[in-house]
Amino acid sequence: MESQDVDSLIDDISLWLGTGSINIFGLPFSGKDTHGTELSNFFNAPLIGGGDILRSKIGPKHIKEHMSGGNLAPSEEYLAIVLPYLSQEMFSGHPLILNTVGRWHGEESSVMQAAEKSGHPIKAVIFLDVTTTEAQRRWQLAERGRDDDAAEHILEKRFSEFKEKTIPVIEFYRDKGLLIEIDGMPPQRIVTRDILDKLHKLATNS
Repeated sequence: MESQDVDSLIDDISLWLGTGSINIFGLPFSGKDTHGTELSNFFNAPLIGGGDILRSKIGPKHIKEHMSGGNLAPSEEYLAIVLPYLSQEMFSGHPLILNTVGRWHGEESSVMQAAEKSGHPIKAVIFLDVTTTEAQRRWQLAERGRDDDAAEHILEKRFSEFKEKTIPVIEFYRDKGLLIEIDGMPPQRIVTRDILDKLHKLATNS
């Protein structure tokens, strides 16, 4: 497709998105960071990851240690630390790209309410679908800078946590009519185009 065509898609989606937010889910190494960064650039939107917030100086030491073993942060502490972050003044007037904010089933309503209250209602949820085999292949090729990316047994734990706790989150958003399913297996440019096409379809049908 011509770049102008892509630009037109981005313009239409941007008008629909306003100051809303898009939440992205997927297995480790499914492309969340890659495509989240792309969307952040397309829509001039800050990219926010709950895990990144918890691993930063804001997050308590015991949560960082818990997460370094591939575990999800306990819901009560996760919500108390991450959700107020969405209301920061520096995000006012901008859309947000959320990198798996609210990974644990039961957190969805609190995340939606906090996003709405902060002026960034969730307009779409993207699920980047890749097989565990492909995620493992990408893990083997990746430069792994984080402790929870470093060991295969931790990666397996993260796969297990995703299946048990995050798949029900994705189904919640499906029931709300917000879910966009993306085949994350093809090359990046094809996945990017699919994301834009499906966001545009959701925007025009809303």
